[in-house]
Formats: sequence, C-alpha cells, structure tokens
Amino acid sequence: MSRQPPRGAGVGATRRRIALAACVALAACATDPAVPDAPKVVRDHPLGPYDIHEECLRLGVGDRVDYEFSATLPVAFNIHYHEANAVVAPIVRDGVRADSGVFAPRLAQDYCLMWEAGPAGAAVDYRLRLRPAAP
Repeated sequence: MSRQPPRGAGVGATRRRIALAACVALAACATDPAVPDAPKVVRDHPLGPYDIHEECLRLGVGDRVDYEFSATLPVAFNIHYHEANAVVAPIVRDGVRADSGVFAPRLAQDYCLMWEAGPAGAAVDYRLRLRPAAP
C-alpha cells in the first residue's frame, strides 16, 4: 500500500521554499549602509544579463542623497520604495549610461537606488553620499 501525503502538505513546503528564496534574494541586495556625509564609491560593479543591483537607505524628510553613476552599457535606473504591494519610483531612467542628481524624499521610507542591466549585462561605477537633515 502506497502512502499518500495528506492533501495540501506540499503547499506548506512550497510556501516555505518561496519565503526562503525571498529572504535570500533580499539578503543578496543588501549592501553596507551609507555612512552620513561619507561618500560611498563603488567601481566596476558587474551586472550580468538582466541582473539587478540595489543600494537601500533609510531616509527621513529633509535628508538628501547625492548620487552619480556611469555604466559601460545602457541600464535602467530608478529610486524607489515599497508601499504595501506597490512599488513607488520617484525617479526613473531607462536605457541610460550615466546620471546624477540629488534626491530629497517627501516621505520617510526605506528607499533603494536600483540598476538593472539589459541583455548584454554591464559594469556600473557609482558614488552615493547621504546628507542627513540639519538638526
């Protein structure tokens, strides 16, 4: 007599695998946090085809992030945050090899600067500087 697992037993295991994969993916995106008023400089960060790289920061109203980057091939770039199930991106650049600016959030949130390579991949140089709100 073959023994069948209880109905729905695979669902819990599948959910656990999905949750674990999500945790691993989030950990892979994590980088050293930016130190206020100290520039973070990264050179030749490799992105394989369609790879994504994120730098995430906790920002409050009045904080600013100075950013600049260049890429060997065009990339998609954005600054975004998550609100419930939505992704809100105040800055979006598609197919660019360079950009720079100052981002000043209107809401206190965890924001991510994100680069996504195209089919050929790319290497990205970037510089970030967190400027906290004046006390």
